[in-house]
Amino acid sequence: MSGIHDFIDNEVKTNDVVLFMKGTPQFPQCGFSGQVVQILDYVGVDYKGINVLADGDLRQGIKDYSSWPTIPQLYVKGEFIGGCDIVREMFQAGELQTLLQNNGISVKGAA
Repeated sequence: MSGIHDFIDNEVKTNDVVLFMKGTPQFPQCGFSGQVVQILDYVGVDYKGINVLADGDLRQGIKDYSSWPTIPQLYVKGEFIGGCDIVREMFQAGELQTLLQNNGISVKGAA
C-alpha cells in the first residue's frame, strides 16, 4: 500500500492542481467527477486528472490518503480542497478562483 501512497503523494506535490476522479477529464464516468471537470474547465485552470477506476488500490488509496470517503478529490498546491459539493460551493462563491490565484495559478478572466 505504501507504493500507492507514494504515488499519490508525488502526484499531489508535483502538480499545481490535480483531480482524482472517476474517468478522465475528457470522459468523466460519474456525475460528480463531471461537475468538477466542468468547473475547472470553466475557470480555465490547467490540471491533471487521475482516473481512480483504473486501479482498485488507487481508488482506496486516495480515500486513505485524504481521510475523505468520496471521489472526486481536488488538490491545489499539495493541499486537499474537497469533493464535488465543496468545489461547487467554493466556485459559486468565487472562493475557488481566489484560492487558485492566491496560489499563483492563472485562471480565465483574471487580471
